[in-house]
Amino acid sequence: MFKKVLIANRGEIATRIIWACKELGIRTVAVHSEADRDALHVRFADEAICIGPAPSSQSYLNIPAVISAAEIANVDAIHPGYGFLAENAYFAEVCEACNIKFIGPRPESISLMGDKAKARAAMKAAGVPITPGFDGIIEDEQQAARIAEEIGYPVMIKASAGGGGRGMRVVRDHEELLTALPAAQHEAQLAFNNSAVYIEKYIEVARHIEIQVLGDHFGNVLHLGERECSIQRRHQKLIEESPSPAITPELRAEMGAVAVKACRDIGYVSAGTMEFLLDENSNYYFMEMNTRIQVEHPVTELVTNTDLVREQILVAAGERLEFDQEDIVFAGHAIECRINAESPVTLAPSPGLITALNLPGGPGVRVDTAAYPGWFVPPHYDSLIAKLLVHHRTRELAIARMQRALEAMIVEGIETSVPLHRRILADPEFIAGRLSTRFMDRLLAPPREGSRGKQAGST
Repeated sequence: MFKKVLIANRGEIATRIIWACKELGIRTVAVHSEADRDALHVRFADEAICIGPAPSSQSYLNIPAVISAAEIANVDAIHPGYGFLAENAYFAEVCEACNIKFIGPRPESISLMGDKAKARAAMKAAGVPITPGFDGIIEDEQQAARIAEEIGYPVMIKASAGGGGRGMRVVRDHEELLTALPAAQHEAQLAFNNSAVYIEKYIEVARHIEIQVLGDHFGNVLHLGERECSIQRRHQKLIEESPSPAITPELRAEMGAVAVKACRDIGYVSAGTMEFLLDENSNYYFMEMNTRIQVEHPVTELVTNTDLVREQILVAAGERLEFDQEDIVFAGHAIECRINAESPVTLAPSPGLITALNLPGGPGVRVDTAAYPGWFVPPHYDSLIAKLLVHHRTRELAIARMQRALEAMIVEGIETSVPLHRRILADPEFIAGRLSTRFMDRLLAPPREGSRGKQAGST
């Protein structure tokens, strides 16, 4: 087992990893930027090392600085969390070259699944259903137009090297294609230093369903069910839950088996997530694979009573998975709200000083956060400040529990997304489980003339 682990991240995920390490008896080293000197992960770690100025490019994304800190602290392993360097194959290679264990998948797996076009081809070869589209990189406008015509509009342009909604454009006709293609390529270049894009069919009404997987170095792979991630805006998730209201036990078993087989085919090790689109006829299509721990991993932890971060660490240390597929029991319903420091109306970031903070509690409530009264939320990083989770026997009860938890969530000094979450949880369509990735478009659409006081239509 590792004696000391460096956490190459910040915020709530850094503190989450610290808790797992403490339970395993592992000492921790926090790295931080100058802007994060007073961050909770710095306070709770056994050691802390400043690795640079506030901009992430000079600190949390600075590979030489992170590796230098690891060598100074004499750590056995590095946990990257999510974001920053978590899906950087080169960073994983550097760790291994320096005899520091990277707590995550092999570099070749990160590289394969990080290139969305190659990942699509690999999943197709593994027998995973994929959306109709072109498996290669788009070279020019003429090729893009020809492929779009063959697939049939609407189509989706996607960045080959990334995710998170960047470098993505929905295109409904040839005229849109001519402006969307260069825009997507430019955005992809800025976000990922890679302008490559590909094209696939855009499914108008679909749910975003992801399957949690775990694999060890002995060829054992299993899944821990699905998460419903359809409530999102600008491709950024707002609420996740498990199980999905649309997934039957039979479909869960089928999708889980497909995900497990695909992971075995590519030799996947560690925690990972297979993401799918599910259409109105329960047909599912592979979107991408995230080769890291997900922001929403606690949802799965609550319904399976599993510590995913602990399992990640044990697998990286060379241990076998402690359980088989038959040991996974799904119990109750879990919901997660991502509490962001941002305007609930425009979603514009709202950095600043938290002057007062009350975190909800009571039965079945969990809050993962690094926020505290007197903490200045820096403007340099992602706006996530807390993850509010609830667990109960049924979805109906879980919704009621989340509603009362949101009422008790008080953050003063900055704006947060809590009012938006309360609005979503009270929406009749959400309560009925009628969800799709277009849910927020309908919820936030300005009321049509003559429709005041009437209920909005189904998504």
